[in-house]
Amino acid sequence: MARTQLPLNALRAFESAARHLSFTLAAAELCVTQAAISQQVRGLEARLGVMLFRRLPRGLALTDEGHALLPVLVDSFGRMEAVVQQFDSGHFFEVLTVGVVGTFAVGWLLPRLRAFRETCPFVDLRLMTNNNKVDLAAEGLDFAIRFGDGNWQGLQSEHLMNAPLTVLCAPTLALRITSAGALVREPLLRSYRPEDWPAWFAAAGVECPAIRGPMFDSSRLMVEAAMQCAGAALAPASMFASELNEGRLVQPLPIEVTTGAYWLTSLKSRKPSVAMGVFRDWLRGQALMCPA
Repeated sequence: MARTQLPLNALRAFESAARHLSFTLAAAELCVTQAAISQQVRGLEARLGVMLFRRLPRGLALTDEGHALLPVLVDSFGRMEAVVQQFDSGHFFEVLTVGVVGTFAVGWLLPRLRAFRETCPFVDLRLMTNNNKVDLAAEGLDFAIRFGDGNWQGLQSEHLMNAPLTVLCAPTLALRITSAGALVREPLLRSYRPEDWPAWFAAAGVECPAIRGPMFDSSRLMVEAAMQCAGAALAPASMFASELNEGRLVQPLPIEVTTGAYWLTSLKSRKPSVAMGVFRDWLRGQALMCPA
């Protein structure tokens, strides 16, 4: 059977007129005459064998058939327009939206974004930082990079790198922290993970004191407070290599404890796009070449 050619011009004319309930406004939107819109709609009605509009003294009203056809066309033309807009100067661009816990974003990902852009210039990357609490479906994310044990319901998790926690503080405070026992007498800054300090003190073989320091929902903010002499923080040193190299931050003790790792997560129900595939492969390669 021969394929029937779709009357795209007529469908576009109907879709515009139906949204505006006006041939005049549809003509202005499509840069044609009102007569052209009317003719296209009449031709479509004749082809379908139904009336799509009721012509009223002061405008138009959709028939039941028109109401049934309109949402399908709005969705179809919208999707076509979205794809066409992904082309620029003869190149295809695909949007990729990634949620990233702030510590990883600043400490590891941002220094490598130029390399990603050079490797995958067709990916229009959108980064959304968070404090490790994220809803991929509700926020429209393709991926989320999170810290934890990799066990999140409904998500596919791929291990990126370990991130052992260690004590970080300002150089002046480090002079007083000569042992794990000495740390008991200092202000201890807290993250939203209450198990971190007890785990570190257990690894150090010292009884954990009552932790009453300020609490932060971001390790990046917590370490910034530590650099301003607010106390000692517990965070992954690998995410603060620049601050450590510059001497603004010090790791006074070699003791580390692992309470989680960084993971690349996505919805199990999400079919991977081309952009998702190349980003995952690039991230894997970077993690292997430049481990935390």
